[in-house]
Amino acid sequence: MSEASQPEVHGFQTEVKQLLQLMIHSLYSNKEIFLRELVSNAADASDKLRFKALSNEGLFEGDGDLRVRVSCDKENNTLTISDNGIGMNLDEVIEHLGTIAKSGTAEFFSQLSGDQASDSQLIGQFGVGFYSAFIVADKVTVRTRRAGDDASEGVEWVSAGEGDFTTAKIDKSNRGTDIILHLKEDESEYADDWRLKSIVTKYSDHISVSVEMLTAEVPAVEAVAEEKDDEGNVTTHGVEARDVEPAKWEAINKATALWTREKADISTDEYKEFYKHVSHDFGDPLLWEHNKVEGKTEYTSLLYVPTKAPFDMYNREKQHGLKLFVQRVFIMDDAEQFMPTYLRFVKGLLDSNDLPLNVSREILQDNKVTQAIRKGCTKRVLKMLEKLGKKDAEKYQGFWDEFGQVLKEGPAEDAANKEQVAGLLRFASTNEDSSVQNVSLASYIERMKEGQDKIYYVVADSFEAAKNSPHLEVFRKKGIEVLLMSDRIDEWLVSHLNEFDGKQLQSVTRGGLDLGDMDDAETKEAQEKLEKEFDSVVTRIKDALQGKVKEVKLSQRLTDSPACIVADDNDMSSQMAKLMASVGQEVPDTLPIFEINGEHDLVKHVADEQDDDKFSQWVEVLFEQAMLAERGSLKDPASFVARLNKLMLSLTK
Repeated sequence: MSEASQPEVHGFQTEVKQLLQLMIHSLYSNKEIFLRELVSNAADASDKLRFKALSNEGLFEGDGDLRVRVSCDKENNTLTISDNGIGMNLDEVIEHLGTIAKSGTAEFFSQLSGDQASDSQLIGQFGVGFYSAFIVADKVTVRTRRAGDDASEGVEWVSAGEGDFTTAKIDKSNRGTDIILHLKEDESEYADDWRLKSIVTKYSDHISVSVEMLTAEVPAVEAVAEEKDDEGNVTTHGVEARDVEPAKWEAINKATALWTREKADISTDEYKEFYKHVSHDFGDPLLWEHNKVEGKTEYTSLLYVPTKAPFDMYNREKQHGLKLFVQRVFIMDDAEQFMPTYLRFVKGLLDSNDLPLNVSREILQDNKVTQAIRKGCTKRVLKMLEKLGKKDAEKYQGFWDEFGQVLKEGPAEDAANKEQVAGLLRFASTNEDSSVQNVSLASYIERMKEGQDKIYYVVADSFEAAKNSPHLEVFRKKGIEVLLMSDRIDEWLVSHLNEFDGKQLQSVTRGGLDLGDMDDAETKEAQEKLEKEFDSVVTRIKDALQGKVKEVKLSQRLTDSPACIVADDNDMSSQMAKLMASVGQEVPDTLPIFEINGEHDLVKHVADEQDDDKFSQWVEVLFEQAMLAERGSLKDPASFVARLNKLMLSLTK
């Protein structure tokens, strides 16, 4: 046992008691999973050393046989997981083991539901696998030394999971990390060799690093001579002498990288367990694809789509990507170059023979082979999702509810696959009385009315605002379906998605409305007649709103509302302006187009008003009402209220 220097006490960087208690209770039904997490982490440490040693063989310190060892001590009720991987120095210990749920404590706790299944899922998303040790242990000791450091640079980390931990310098002759779990009294089953062996075999068979356990010593046997009776029958069987067989470490996993095996030889359960290994997710994947590509570019990919979205999915800056191997040598955890940002939820790995072993992020970015692999992986994921959408609508809906908003980034980011991504999108629609986004562009086109040549949509702050938009009135009257968009990203999406399957996407709140062949001759004639009647009124309204509107015109889209505002074809919409402003961008001031409904009684009343002052007030109220319906807010709501009150009082006299 190495002697430790005077330990230093440190506080964890988050509400450790809450977190650990939550983990214990949320994962209690499947607490054996702690061993998978610890063995996976140890295997990752070995992979990292193998990569580092490519440029510095001295890191092996004369021992290139990488392995993970699992052992237990029944007498002391301890369990030890050891590796001879990369190891950690003091700063790395504090960084990795002293910060729980590093990605954001507040957000972590805000998402807790109290449901065992969903909370355990969330825990996996926060990368707190190491702390699962406290499910079965009341104290954890970590002894570690980074490869290449002096033996005196070892570090001991100790914690009982009660809000603090200690660190101390120790002498450690061998590199790597030893994790010692001091088991709780009622968890002694994990100090049993057979129990441990069954768990490791179950969860870690696929790990390419050898996972070893110590076989018991076989005692020596003295020779025994064979004895027979007078009739020649054997009364005592002879036994050959045998020397003591000392205890030895034996591999208990197959230690064959799963992705290198034939698909036919891999079971569904093995694929699921491997997903948990590469993603550190506690749940099963939604679907996966395992492919070996041969030809000009050769590589193997194993791609998974999770069932649940991670808590930080909307953070585009967070590291994402696939585990990268080159000729089965681990290179990096998050090779983002192989998966576009809008598919950042995809997990898995890539193993290529074509990339150089001294690969770096800079080389990866500019490498033609890399670009070809990225293209292939992207198409593979999109085809996988496309197949799911056609085969199982319910399952795809579950996927869309989790990842739909991220997928909507695709048309802007990936011009080459724009049409394919667009086919995966789902929206709410006036065809359904529900906020559920389950209408595809293809199904919309199938239902288009005779003479319709555009895909109509409206973007608003909320589903209710979109559903009740006055701009939809004429579409409802004529039975024309309109897509209802209310996600923050929707305006950004449609600015890059101009058409689908030859049909142009058209906002019902932008530019003039031309229903083409869907307007009968009688309707067009009546509209022209009304425009002539209101010509002078339109001019009068334009004068009253001088400097506030670009144009005033008689509306073709209103049937129940008195007025609405629309954006010019070449101007920024109100939703886009809000989006740009929310990210700190300067938004140019643009004037809207004001449309009035000439058949509405209130508009007729205003048109007949001879008093110029009252006329102006009525016009201002109508305009501000339209602004409120479209944008959800006014620059000066107090003036609007005062003006409205004044007009209401005048009507009572």
